[in-house]
Amino acid sequence: QVQLIESGGGSVQAGGSLRLSCAASGRTFSSYAMGWFRQAPGKERESVAAISGSGGSTYYADSLKGRFTISRDNGNGKNTVYLQMNSLKPEDTAVYYCAARGDKLWSTKKNAYDYWGQGTQVTVSS
Repeated sequence: QVQLIESGGGSVQAGGSLRLSCAASGRTFSSYAMGWFRQAPGKERESVAAISGSGGSTYYADSLKGRFTISRDNGNGKNTVYLQMNSLKPEDTAVYYCAARGDKLWSTKKNAYDYWGQGTQVTVSS
């Protein structure tokens, strides 16, 4: 069982930055690929970024490349995945979720992930 706790959301003006964190319980964090998803009101939950268990492979949604960076800290007991979001736009407004997959390889599919955090709200104003 993995518990995920997100933090770092909030309100920011367009062009600003936020860093989301997702702390995971458990001692085998590096065995799990991690993903960040987001869901805007009235829209489907979509994949934002993902990272392999080792951190050596990453994925970004095409529209977010160059603005968002996913990373993870498997060491020192931190067990945390991050999403650095720069040059934020109003269309980035959504609830952001982190998810853990019981596989070292990432996926962009929601149903490939076994554990989900509670979500953190990101609001970008123009």
